[in-house]
Amino acid sequence: MTMRNFDYIVVGAGSAGCALAGRLAEDGRTSVLLLEAGPKDRNIWIHIPIGYGKTMFDPKNNWQFYSEPEPHLNGRKIYQPRGRTLGGSSSINGLVYIRGQAEDFDAWAALGNTGWGWSDILPYFKRSERNERGASEYHGGDGPLSVSNIRGKNELVEAFINGAGELGIPRTDDFNGAHQEGVGYFQLTTRNGLRCSAAKAYLPAARARGNLVVETDAHATGVIFEGKRAVGVRYVRGGQALEARANCEVVLSAGAFQSPQLLQLSGIGDTDHLRALGIQPVHDAPQVGKNLQDHLQSRLIYKCTKPITTNDELRTLWGTAKIGMRWIFRKEGPVAAGIQLGGMFARAVPQARTPDVQFHFGTISADMTAGKPHDFSGFTVSMCNLRPTSRGEVNARSRDARDAPAALFNYLSTKEDEDMMLAGFRLARGVAASRSMSPYIAEEYRPGPGVASDEETLAFVREYATTIFHPVGTCRMGDDATSVVDPRLKVRGVTCLRVVDASIMPLLLSGNTNAGAMVIGEKAADMMKEDRRKTP
Repeated sequence: MTMRNFDYIVVGAGSAGCALAGRLAEDGRTSVLLLEAGPKDRNIWIHIPIGYGKTMFDPKNNWQFYSEPEPHLNGRKIYQPRGRTLGGSSSINGLVYIRGQAEDFDAWAALGNTGWGWSDILPYFKRSERNERGASEYHGGDGPLSVSNIRGKNELVEAFINGAGELGIPRTDDFNGAHQEGVGYFQLTTRNGLRCSAAKAYLPAARARGNLVVETDAHATGVIFEGKRAVGVRYVRGGQALEARANCEVVLSAGAFQSPQLLQLSGIGDTDHLRALGIQPVHDAPQVGKNLQDHLQSRLIYKCTKPITTNDELRTLWGTAKIGMRWIFRKEGPVAAGIQLGGMFARAVPQARTPDVQFHFGTISADMTAGKPHDFSGFTVSMCNLRPTSRGEVNARSRDARDAPAALFNYLSTKEDEDMMLAGFRLARGVAASRSMSPYIAEEYRPGPGVASDEETLAFVREYATTIFHPVGTCRMGDDATSVVDPRLKVRGVTCLRVVDASIMPLLLSGNTNAGAMVIGEKAADMMKEDRRKTP
């Protein structure tokens, strides 16, 4: 057993952890240890945007979790990819840059989370962002995270945009501006045609100063306590049991699955559950692992009348070569942008004040996300309910940190979520039937015209719906005594321990969660610096 001392220890080099560690180390004097259970981000497919089709099932860079059998999805175990490398899920995701709605953050503040309203959070989004469009009222121009336009127009995406316009959904060039509602092209976390992960954005400058130590292949096994004060972390690296001590604070940034697992392994959780696993309780916190939320997506697949899809390009060596050349010479096309080029945020039910469904439009089709493309010309319209009411939980399965935690989402367990899925389906089919889109549709391949009634549609969803990879909420932030962390992200019942990642979100953001996770890291760094200045 060897031991070293740092001011701060951050467990998890994902979206929030990289942002937090990079900002904490800015002054050059504060010592920070960043622990990552996965390897360095050397895999070439991490950096090429279309490569997430390769890393989606790569056990070296992906935790490859599965849910427990979901009772409302025909008992299916739903695949849960999570990043296991520097950058975490920002290194293997679909690169879509979405912040959510201003109302999401105001809802957090209304729950008692002072300092987390939209006016408080927008400056952090701007600070983090280097948007190629430059600085503006809603965007930053010189932050560490590169955000880029999708270059070139796509015939199918344009048809989708025009079809939505026929239904009254406005075209937009900015889902992160004054209003989220609209249909258009996404912006992506890319730089010069390559992925800009949280690791690429936040770590190089900090590491160059010499006060940030990054250890990969370092699997944390628990927090070290002296009484109720967190003083360090136990971890395993290269088969060796190690300890590191924190002079100031320990921070868990291991994500919505593993941050609650680590709290429980460290003695913070439901006392009965901990004792059943043979873990000595440090603090009784029954809500650790509860409040699990995620976006459940359903995918509609269409056969295209024209050979203009990514399926067609990937079918031949010449087509594949052309895709590569477009990336090399113009930094555009599927290699530079993946396949989720277009998106839509819309109101599927009339009473909605803000968009309640999100669509991803992909110029490719396969039986599953990142699966083998179909042998026909095809494209995909995926849809999710932005604010689901179903709730699940995550729990440590054993005392061994190497055992994947047990996650049960309870997807589609409420009538509200069923109704929203049906409303989203009707909207998707409405766009497909538009004058602009219908000339491109040979047939609806899945679910197909035989699925028409509400009962048939829900049966299809229960058999085929999957996650769109946005788990949050399992270390809920709040001002009430039952919340896991307070609004300054301090774990209740102990000292010198915080959780900083998407698990603290009390409510799921209305959109992709990666940008939000990084902003949580940005804000946490400021709070921790402020608290340290106040310490005698």
